[in-house]
Amino acid sequence: MLWGKSSKGRSKALSLLSTIISFIFVGLNPAMAQDEQPSSIDAAMASVLSPIADNLSSFVFYKVQIAGAEVSILVVWMAVAMLFLTVYFKFINLRGFGIAKDILMGRYRDDNAPGDVTQFQALSTALSGTVGIGNIAGVGAALAIGGPGATFWMIIIGLCAMSVKFAECTLSVKYREVDDDGSVSGGPMYYLKNGLAAQGKKRLGLVLALCYGAFGIPTIIQWATVNQVYAQVNTVLPMDGWVFGVIIAFLTGVVIIGGIREIVQVTSRLVPFMVTIYLGAALFILITNITEIPMAFYTIFHLAFSPDSVAGGILGVIMIGMRRAVYSTEAGLGTSSMVHAAAKTNEPVSEGMVALMEPFIDTVIVCTITALVIVISGQYTDSSLQGITLTSAAFESSISFFPYILAFSVFLFGFSTLISWAYYCEKIWTFVLGRTNTSKRVYKFVFIALLIPGGVFTTKQVFDIIDSLFFLLTVPNIIGLYILAPEVKADLERYLRKLKDGRIQKNQPDQA
Repeated sequence: MLWGKSSKGRSKALSLLSTIISFIFVGLNPAMAQDEQPSSIDAAMASVLSPIADNLSSFVFYKVQIAGAEVSILVVWMAVAMLFLTVYFKFINLRGFGIAKDILMGRYRDDNAPGDVTQFQALSTALSGTVGIGNIAGVGAALAIGGPGATFWMIIIGLCAMSVKFAECTLSVKYREVDDDGSVSGGPMYYLKNGLAAQGKKRLGLVLALCYGAFGIPTIIQWATVNQVYAQVNTVLPMDGWVFGVIIAFLTGVVIIGGIREIVQVTSRLVPFMVTIYLGAALFILITNITEIPMAFYTIFHLAFSPDSVAGGILGVIMIGMRRAVYSTEAGLGTSSMVHAAAKTNEPVSEGMVALMEPFIDTVIVCTITALVIVISGQYTDSSLQGITLTSAAFESSISFFPYILAFSVFLFGFSTLISWAYYCEKIWTFVLGRTNTSKRVYKFVFIALLIPGGVFTTKQVFDIIDSLFFLLTVPNIIGLYILAPEVKADLERYLRKLKDGRIQKNQPDQA
């Protein structure tokens, strides 16, 4: 726990946390205090959220004029960090592929190493949080707003995001802590606190860790995932948004009560299955329209550099691609590093190698395939389609019954994303509010309950909210990564030397 066990310290933490959350969710919206008599529960909740989402997004994504385009300062903040770390680590995002493959095949596996799950299971669980709604609804949202050109910038950003993910997960394993019950806790909170303390910057580390925790707890509202799953399921099985919320909240609760071992058992099975279903349908469409793929790539590339229909031109479409790519990869947020911290390994860098595969799989591969299907269909020109409805319409244009397949796939994607985020948010919650059993039980109840209203809001509302919360997390996290980057680089060079001179022996490949 960040502030120790004293009631005074806990009171201070709770007070500061309450102030920050109140500022984010209420202070930006004075109209919240007004009494309204909406005609329905759904309408009432949507009308309350709308001004909050607008004001929060305007605050977080404050824009300045650059070359005639409005550019979000926080988006530039992330872009610079991705480019810097990619160059600083000498393009580890590209040269680490072979090593990552060997690790995942079990060639460096050590069953006696500390940790809760295998490195393959850690990757599967992390992918369940990234390969999902961001690749289906997120790509649809990007193309609806920024056109096909946004795809190109999502790919470029995804490649650079691999370097950020490498650094986050290396540090998360290096500075993880073992709880009283033997489970492992890690993530930005711990490498900010412990990593900076090791450099003699204890106070700065505590401040950054607290800021991360304060910004992280509001991400407990995983409305974007629930909303987009509901949007697709509702097309084939109509129901009220809050009813769907109750159903998915119940199913999520059944899994997360079991803890990380139960979560990885589910996700390590769900991820390959759901990716096979979704990508199988996508590849079928691409193969049957194989002659149109070159033109689709041309359209994506051409509009990436001449997006005449997008406000702000090239810079405008880059901003859109950046927001969607960060949502898809989670690179810079540090969240998926929490599950990588639980991996069985004595070499932190090895888990960083495994983790850099995430953005490549979820953005460079899955997002590109989704975008190609949408571009080939031509549905992106329909302004009435947004988010997952655009993706669904694109697939339906080639497979008439695909909305039913997509509803099933999206439900699995969304479900796996929720249980992964339940784990991430629990680690943030317990870091700030304590790791006691009572704290964990309260957290699980709150997380489950807050899923229920997700289906009643609009696509714009939920993405404005979740984008804003996600990008706030990048502020303390990226500051910490800049400070700790030399340490990660030294650890990387040391690890590569150990591989080269045989101090780390290869095992026979086995099933992870």
